Amino acid sequence: MTTIQNGPAATTTGPVAVVLIRHGETTWSLSGQHTGSTDIPLTARGEAAARRLAPLLATSPFSLVLCSPLQRARRTCELAGLAAQACLEPDLVEWDYGAYEGLTTAEIQARRPSWMVFRDGCPDGESPGQVGERVDRVIGRLRQEGGRVALVAHGHLLRVFVARWIGLTPSHGAHFLLDTATLSVLSDYRGLPAVQCWNAPLAPPP
Repeated sequence: MTTIQNGPAATTTGPVAVVLIRHGETTWSLSGQHTGSTDIPLTARGEAAARRLAPLLATSPFSLVLCSPLQRARRTCELAGLAAQACLEPDLVEWDYGAYEGLTTAEIQARRPSWMVFRDGCPDGESPGQVGERVDRVIGRLRQEGGRVALVAHGHLLRVFVARWIGLTPSHGAHFLLDTATLSVLSDYRGLPAVQCWNAPLAPPP
């Protein structure tokens, strides 16, 4: 696997366009288990989907590429053709699920009926507000540096990201469903933060 280095990346000033890339499929994304810090690899199908991102991402250059340090994101970044430019960003790691790590929603709700991560957070893990604070730090950096940016990260984290981008609370991330190995684009409309494209699926393999 290509090593993604920590360190500065090229930056430009001006308007921001952010391409969000959710990592490819894992065994736990298939089973519905909450995968925070558990560092599991992509499935073969997840790797194939990540490779199909490369031609789409190669059409325009990025001034900055930030990637979660977890291997499912790093491998997606590599297969999508962005590893040479990428910097690891700890604030892009997935939600810390604490005591709920590895459990499905059904298993959690058997203990705690009506539980929802975007509203209730996780015992011994993060609250929605804590995830929002991490996201806000990344957004602040992107707004300061400008340019066309790619972020390679995780489902719940990126759902909070889009909510905060358009000025909603972290809990509003619940309204943005996001599949594995998809592309989303955030930009601005006449000075207002906007969603240009969300959860765009790739064409099926030939």
